[in-house]
Amino acid sequence: MVTEHQQWLAQLEKKSIEKQEQFMNDIASKLRRPRQRQAPTQPFRGAPDFWTEMEWDEEKRIQAFTDNFVSVGAHIARVKNMEEVSQFIANKSHELSARYIIRQNEQALKDLGLEEQLPEVQISVWNSQADENWKARAAEADIGVVMADYATAYTGSVTVLSSPEKGRSVSLLPTVLIIIIPVDQLYTRLGETLDRFDEVGRENLPAGIHFISGPSRSSDIENDLTIGVHGPGIVYGLIMG
Repeated sequence: MVTEHQQWLAQLEKKSIEKQEQFMNDIASKLRRPRQRQAPTQPFRGAPDFWTEMEWDEEKRIQAFTDNFVSVGAHIARVKNMEEVSQFIANKSHELSARYIIRQNEQALKDLGLEEQLPEVQISVWNSQADENWKARAAEADIGVVMADYATAYTGSVTVLSSPEKGRSVSLLPTVLIIIIPVDQLYTRLGETLDRFDEVGRENLPAGIHFISGPSRSSDIENDLTIGVHGPGIVYGLIMG
């Protein structure tokens, strides 16, 4: 019985291989070239020199990032310092009638003084209390405030790292996301950001590395574009400096 079963499996495998061969031969015939039986040699590895050497000046980086970020439905504002950031958040909170804001647990964001600016708004600080359900608090928030770790002009993307003080839920769950982007952390190419992770080594990588390129966009259902399904539907990038 075992032998018959093995013979049956061998016949199935043989038929499967024959079908695969016929399929690949048909492709080669339509392309009018012989079958490629070995992996082609790759004389070049990684990005070419002209790409790794490309570096834009500050104003071009800002303009390219702005164009790319806005093109996917996000918003950009230029601010000089954290004082103007605080004022922007306060104004936007009044405009949106926000009642609940959550921010990452960083000193720079503490210095914004949102509690004094917005006494009528509940301000929560991620992971500041051990017995709180912080994912639920982030999901309830009208606005999430995070500090970008890096940004890339060529792709119009912001990089935000996770840590116990910087929960990813702050950027994923609120209705509106405000990202503060220090201009000295805005690079030309994505490779410049990725190089930072190579430098720290695998053992020192953060729990999460998140690339944000505007508001949540999904076309999974019948190619119907929907905003805000898998994350904030409104995103503001504040380029500071």
